[in-house]
Amino acid sequence: MTKGGLCVKLKNFADHHYHPDRLLHPLKRVGPKGSGQFARVSWDEALETIRSEWSKIVREYGPEAIMPHAYLGHQGTINGLTSGDAFFNRLGSTIAEKTYCESGSSTAWLMTVGPTGGLDVESLAHAKYIIVWGMNMVNTNLHAWPFILEARSKGAKVVVIDPVRSKTAKQADWHIAIRPGTDGALALGMMNVMMCEEDLIDHDYVEQYTLGYEELKARAAEFPPERVEKITGIPADDIRSLAREYATTQPSAIRQGVALERSPGGGDAIRLITMLPALTGAWRYVGGGTVEMPIWEFPFNFDFMCRPDWIRPGARVVNELDLGAALTGEMGLLPPIQSLFVYNSNPVSQAPDATKIEKGLLRDDLFMVVSELFITDTAKYADIILPAAMQGEVIDLMVTWGHLYASLNQPAIPPPGECVSNSELFRRLARTMGFNEPHFALTDEEMLIGSYHWDASQFEGITLERLKELGWMRLNVGLPHERAPHAEGNFRTPSGKCEFKSSLAASGNFVAEVWRSGYTSMQPGNFVDPVPTFIPPGESRQDSPDQATRFPLNLLSSKAHAFLNSQYGNEPLQQKRQGEQVIVINPADATSRGISAGSYVKVFNDRGEFEAKAQLSEDVTAGLIMTNVGHWPGHNRRGSAVNATTAPRHCNLGNAGVFSDNLVEICAI
Repeated sequence: MTKGGLCVKLKNFADHHYHPDRLLHPLKRVGPKGSGQFARVSWDEALETIRSEWSKIVREYGPEAIMPHAYLGHQGTINGLTSGDAFFNRLGSTIAEKTYCESGSSTAWLMTVGPTGGLDVESLAHAKYIIVWGMNMVNTNLHAWPFILEARSKGAKVVVIDPVRSKTAKQADWHIAIRPGTDGALALGMMNVMMCEEDLIDHDYVEQYTLGYEELKARAAEFPPERVEKITGIPADDIRSLAREYATTQPSAIRQGVALERSPGGGDAIRLITMLPALTGAWRYVGGGTVEMPIWEFPFNFDFMCRPDWIRPGARVVNELDLGAALTGEMGLLPPIQSLFVYNSNPVSQAPDATKIEKGLLRDDLFMVVSELFITDTAKYADIILPAAMQGEVIDLMVTWGHLYASLNQPAIPPPGECVSNSELFRRLARTMGFNEPHFALTDEEMLIGSYHWDASQFEGITLERLKELGWMRLNVGLPHERAPHAEGNFRTPSGKCEFKSSLAASGNFVAEVWRSGYTSMQPGNFVDPVPTFIPPGESRQDSPDQATRFPLNLLSSKAHAFLNSQYGNEPLQQKRQGEQVIVINPADATSRGISAGSYVKVFNDRGEFEAKAQLSEDVTAGLIMTNVGHWPGHNRRGSAVNATTAPRHCNLGNAGVFSDNLVEICAI
């Protein structure tokens, strides 16, 4: 898949393990909160401090006063997204709902096609028409880009739909500059052309393998291209051309990006985009269809990993993106959060409403523990810091975001100093808290065995021993040159069809079932429209004109080229590659504000502010500005970064964040 190459983020991955600022021993705070002043202590003292503080909190407030905060700082199966879930479920803590990215996308995918695989990114080489929608692949999915280039060498047309003329858009045959948060309207406009104007539908496929065609057609009829032009800023004739080319050039493929979910209507936008291949019959062909996140073929055993059977009835759920409100008392939580345990995450950099988070972390009565590699902007607020192992020091089966290979990560070196893996961390914490369940005595290899259904058809011939020999093995899901997973339907929805009208939403069971699982803060009463529609942005010049009089610019915060979220943001070579925090501004917007190229500006709204260097470019249209997420606030001017300005609101599905739904103003400093 990678053909032996690394993306620029990992060019000096090995050196990162030997960074001079690496945390090697447990630390205890000795200065004021947030001062970053710590002294070395033993593991025994650190664990005893945690046990003592947590025991007092549980006695006075109950275990729900303790909240974990974690995401994907480590990408492994036992050290990544689900690590620690079993421990905190056993403890009875507040459940942290993890929806930084892909939760809206995945929810939309499940509602439309079910927990099933889509287009293999390697099969993109066989497509004749490719839409990259909401993704800067050259920055964030580099290893899939050669397959698109291979397809283009054979005559395929490549279209990029993105508000910004990104590095990927500059390499495309056609860049369509869409207003942020209006992707659902564009998909409906395409459907209007295909269903209502020109009949570009594969009716045989629709009749056999879809549900709710007439209802979707009625919804599409509400969005003729002329109306969609006013919403999206895309000329009506371009909408017609896009729909016509996409529908009539087969196999056609769509590579969806996570950016699509980062607006109030992002979930429905992804539902609509996911429906397009069924309307045209693109699923019939090798290289046809759409790909959101190629993870559904992996036979995870989440019940084993997370132990939801340990969740107490009525357990409280708090979304991690609402951390600021949770810590400052705005949510009115009873009991209040008295302890925060952060691992695999750096919310001061990566979470929205960061100014409010920092205010909450300064509480003297908040006992905070952080497991980290470095003293990050989040870790500096900790009372106890525990040293974590890096990927090159642990064994794990890596979770993929972009391909269909099982990859075993074997340790190249032992963890330095007193660093431990997440799996070992939670074994130690379990012993400290007196948990004697057999689950907490499992070795790493035993945990890996239990975390997958190794007898599943996808894993036929794949064993841990074989992976130790080979390193990686492709899942048994068909080879890229022959894979067409939905040529004859085979969708895993309740109806067995691609659902234009969601049977889960129509029955009212969708949110209720997720709620009963104990992992979401979304209440059962929340309405999900069975037929997706366009939900306008919450903050835009078109939809919130009063707010736009004060904050007239839409700020996008895209992923950095040289950082992986905030990882490597403290690595000198990666800092040099990425450069300092910049804000990309259209020359017209810069001129009207007296801003010159290379000068420093303040970006602000009612939530917060940060400073950056102005970069004037036509890559963004007037009214739109762009910066990168991932810069460490403490390394920036004035000690803040882009998420000081972003809102803690949520997408309509999956409680995903709406980082792109952000109006600001800028001024010269």
